[in-house]
Amino acid sequence: MANLVVRNVDEEIAIALKQQAASHGTSAEAEHRRILGEALLIRPKRRSFSEVLSSMPNVGEDADFERTRE
Repeated sequence: MANLVVRNVDEEIAIALKQQAASHGTSAEAEHRRILGEALLIRPKRRSFSEVLSSMPNVGEDADFERTRE
């Protein structure tokens, strides 16, 4: 296991970390590890633009979305 030291953290962030850790019943150090893990390893894989488009429901015909000039 590697060690990580984070310096010059705003006091407000340090307090929020400690409060969040307490709400989860863990230490600030354990909470810090959890947050880093979620942010860097656990987050879902980004979908490609074509995957996002193909997941959209079919909600009408192209003509339903044509712009009209008034």
